[in-house]
Amino acid sequence: CNLQPKDAAKMPESAWKLLFYTLSWSYGIYLLFFTDYPFFHDPPSVFYDWKKGMDVPTDIAIAYLMQCSFYGHSIYATAYMDTWRKDSVVMLLHHVVTLTLIASSYAFSWRGLPGGRGLCQGKLCWVSRLSWDPCGPLTPPRSLCPARFWFRLYWFPLKVLYATCYSSLQLVPNIPFYFFFNALLLVLTLMNIYWFLYIVLFVAKVLMGQMQEVNDVREYDVEDSKKT
Repeated sequence: CNLQPKDAAKMPESAWKLLFYTLSWSYGIYLLFFTDYPFFHDPPSVFYDWKKGMDVPTDIAIAYLMQCSFYGHSIYATAYMDTWRKDSVVMLLHHVVTLTLIASSYAFSWRGLPGGRGLCQGKLCWVSRLSWDPCGPLTPPRSLCPARFWFRLYWFPLKVLYATCYSSLQLVPNIPFYFFFNALLLVLTLMNIYWFLYIVLFVAKVLMGQMQEVNDVREYDVEDSKKT
């Protein structure tokens, strides 16, 4: 492989994410489509017969453990190991919010949502990339995959936010921590929009002839190379 030094330095990060998301995506697909859980086709079902202190099924608990472990590691990795980018501060915030969301979801027995957001919405899109970032890869041209918009900005609000913001109150009127969970989910939605704007910026630069080669618009070294 004739990788440039800067690309070789990013290779461990990309390889690790490829490995983890391939495994977690596969397990998420198994839970959603090869078990009796109706979470994907009927998201409000996660609140059917909900009660405080209910047991979390072992297979879903494994998914929680995988996701919590990864995002706990990602907080450290983003700060000290991965290439620092323009959106790294937002990335750190994303990891903290997601870890809080998933861990709290498990603790309070919201069986599939919101902690279950990582099981499918996004996974089908995540695994199709070599380099993935938590709210969608922005390394062109992979970031232009229509699935990113479909899963993050269409299905996520349609399935997850609708179930947690509306259906939860209809099925469990006095459900605890309603505003806490939904506030975190809305923060993640805003981050999805923020990262999508990077894609729009990339497309605009290509169409206007301001970009002669495919580069990650978040990278500082791209701007440095232009200045030199």
